[in-house]
Amino acid sequence: MASHDAHAPAPLGGSLLTPVTFVLGLLAAIAGVILVYRFIYGLGAVTNINDGFPWGIWIAYDVVVGSAFACGGYALALLAYIFNKGEYHPLVRPALLASLFGYTLAAVSVIFDLGRWWNFWHIFWPGYAQVNSVMFEVAVCISAYVLVMWIEFSPAFLDRLGMGELKKKLSKVLFFFIALGVLLPSMHQSSLGSLLVVFGNQVHPLWQSGWLLPLIYLMTAIMLGFAVVIFEATLSSVGFKRQMETPVLAQLCKIMYGLLIAYLVVRVGDLAVRGAIGSAFSASGEALMFWLEMLCFIVPVIILGSQAARNSAAKLFVGAVLLMLGGMLLRINGFLVGYETGEGWHYFPSFPELMVTVGLIAFEILAYIIIVRKFPVLPATQPATR
Repeated sequence: MASHDAHAPAPLGGSLLTPVTFVLGLLAAIAGVILVYRFIYGLGAVTNINDGFPWGIWIAYDVVVGSAFACGGYALALLAYIFNKGEYHPLVRPALLASLFGYTLAAVSVIFDLGRWWNFWHIFWPGYAQVNSVMFEVAVCISAYVLVMWIEFSPAFLDRLGMGELKKKLSKVLFFFIALGVLLPSMHQSSLGSLLVVFGNQVHPLWQSGWLLPLIYLMTAIMLGFAVVIFEATLSSVGFKRQMETPVLAQLCKIMYGLLIAYLVVRVGDLAVRGAIGSAFSASGEALMFWLEMLCFIVPVIILGSQAARNSAAKLFVGAVLLMLGGMLLRINGFLVGYETGEGWHYFPSFPELMVTVGLIAFEILAYIIIVRKFPVLPATQPATR
């Protein structure tokens, strides 16, 4: 019983106003001011998007990359609930919280990038449904998944509010939402890859893998989910001066490592079969970005190849960061770097676009800090000793 209580979630407590939270709040406020300006004067006033590049960093990073980074809750739900790996259960609630904010902000970010943003409600109205559209499927699945995650995370709020009876009633039907929480991301993460299939030869051969793209995007989303859990758990332990969770993270890394090997086999095999691997050795910016992307996947194979290496918190953290960078580059390369609609069209994000992206990330981190300090999210363990 003592062991169980030690792993029960509990609020961290502590001050909410620190130098870190102040800076995060300032960055979020700057993004808010820019967005107010955007909604008054339009996209052209703050972005560099154009007819050749109708979406920019707000879609490529905030939605396509951001939703992949938010797959920690999805990845751990697969282990803890589908494959019945109970040892990972203490990691589920903090991972779900990070996923909750990541997906919610990704969904909200879409509104920023819509020219006629006031029509966003059309996606929920049956009369406007485009059932043969990949973008429609992505939008509906992400919206539904955000709702499902808020329901999945609601026990943390119910614990804090002392609503035990309502929590018991919810727990009887929670399995249904957990099942949806596994199904929905499987659908829309693979469909994000399908978007590139639709783009056809507008996407560079290094990233146009055809009907393998849904598999590639789904595999990397799950892998990134594990990497983000390791990243978040390590930073939480250091930032909040808690005990490192290296043993359970090392076991998680073993699963992530196997998926990484499988991904590299699929990725390189696809390039070889399509005859596109020669493009990687051309003197081009696309080739350079490809190798940066691949190195971020290959180096973790080297540094995390042994169990001894996985027992090192530092190597686990470095490997997770590299995988996150690799997954980000895969998506940025496919949606921006390797995307070409014709001569004369170019895109590089404007400073306001970048500040909004930074501000959204800052807001997500700030909200995470506030929630874990005020609500039962992290396991109740003693601070790490030095």
